[in-house]
Amino acid sequence: MRRDRTTRLRKRSISALAGLVFLAAAPALVAQGTPDWTPPRAADGKPDISGVWDFRTLTPLQRPEDQEATIDEARAGEIEAAAVERARVADLPSDPEERRLEAGGEVGGYNNFWFDRGARVVEDLRTSLIIDPPDGRLPEILPGVKRQTRGDDLPLDRPVRLRVGGIGLDSYEDRGLAERCILGFNVGPPITPGGYNQNIQIFQSANHVAILNEMVHDTRIVPLDGRPHLPDSVRQWMGDSRGRWEGDTLIVETKNFSDLVSSFSSSVAGSLGNAYEMHVTERFRRIDETTLMYEYTVNDPATFTRPFTARLLMKKGEALYEYACHEGNYGLYNILSGARAEEAEAVASGGD
Repeated sequence: MRRDRTTRLRKRSISALAGLVFLAAAPALVAQGTPDWTPPRAADGKPDISGVWDFRTLTPLQRPEDQEATIDEARAGEIEAAAVERARVADLPSDPEERRLEAGGEVGGYNNFWFDRGARVVEDLRTSLIIDPPDGRLPEILPGVKRQTRGDDLPLDRPVRLRVGGIGLDSYEDRGLAERCILGFNVGPPITPGGYNQNIQIFQSANHVAILNEMVHDTRIVPLDGRPHLPDSVRQWMGDSRGRWEGDTLIVETKNFSDLVSSFSSSVAGSLGNAYEMHVTERFRRIDETTLMYEYTVNDPATFTRPFTARLLMKKGEALYEYACHEGNYGLYNILSGARAEEAEAVASGGD
């Protein structure tokens, strides 16, 4: 399902190491960007935000409860050096014979070699991507809101709104949206770092912006011409986005999400409620030659006790790589066919 993985990792590992050297040698950037820097302009005079943008980061969504709002550069260097070492070792034993599997042996999930978590914390040294609430953590969820988490094996009601994982093996409808190639697990809105294929490519014209996700290659077409949102009765997997420029910042408002999508999905929160009442406001602004500041606010009064806002500093990238999720989706086929084989084996041996 995934092609050119090794090539991509090598190229981006080199880029990550270069970024690590830069951080060790220069003060951290602040969110306001480089003083007196003027962004390049598109043909219509608006800031040019087109291109590939890399949103990998070691900074977690939520602030660990035992940490302050920021760390110093020494601590950031320790975190980044440890990440580079993990990527180098990649969880593989040094002896090739130790890596051998007997026929039919358990392969398990990906090891670190296949993940691409990045090698940098955010450059303003925050300890969470969430900047509001001030404690850097997700707001409380409302009573009665359902949560699904990866690895759930409880007989939960469908639909499954998890991106990864599921609630059983009886049907494809028991598996998460990413496993079914419907939505990638790190795509927006809002865009949330995680796993691998953490890049977007923005295409820009006077009347539209297109946001192409590397993960599963979903594309959002965002009109900028002032047209109204779709009728409330028209619901979409990625919602209905409308954009506008306010100064040098592109504002994108998204609503009309399908209730088959969770309100907010992340590796930390799992799948919370549904997105029927969710409204996401995204802000894109170039703050220097290589940095696109991305902020989003999630407002879902049916799920959270208050809105929350996160900030991510995306870095200029190189190219997108193919993620061939839809070419047969052998992973999902194998999950279900394996479950049927286990059931047949149990029946043949006299089990239930």
